[in-house]
Amino acid sequence: MDELVALYAEGDLSGRVTGTAPRSAVRARNLPHAATAVLLRHVDGRVYVHRRTTTKDVYPGMHDAWAGGVVLAGEDPVEAAGRELTEELGVTGCELRPCLRFWYADDHTSYLAYVFEATYDPRTCGPVVHQPSEVAAGWWMHWDELTARLADPDWPFVPDGRLGLARYAASR
Repeated sequence: MDELVALYAEGDLSGRVTGTAPRSAVRARNLPHAATAVLLRHVDGRVYVHRRTTTKDVYPGMHDAWAGGVVLAGEDPVEAAGRELTEELGVTGCELRPCLRFWYADDHTSYLAYVFEATYDPRTCGPVVHQPSEVAAGWWMHWDELTARLADPDWPFVPDGRLGLARYAASR
């Protein structure tokens, strides 16, 4: 199924929707859209890191610390963030806290990032369950360990995720 994705005014942080396009066209033509990014933080402070499947359409097989994806046509970014967190990691019942917005663009994607943090308590959020088509493996990492790994440019980590983590850390 080719999902209908909301298109956004490039560079505009207000989140102004300018139209829609099928996901395949968004990817093929690198159209400006919006995407959510949710950092799942355990109540003990650790961060959930995962490796993307080799079949992902953007940055396949790389590591990531964000659960997220495109904002669909007619979808509110907060709803999209909750949907993506549940779809990718199976987590429900975690309160989402908006953190920041920024534009990311490279040769593969161009989007307004709606960044959230979710606190994971296994007693209320349920178990982490990977969506097999998107997440190959995952584990909890301490923040210091994650930032040390990110300092290695050879660690295969999604480029938008690296920037997102740097901006997230700077905003705290």
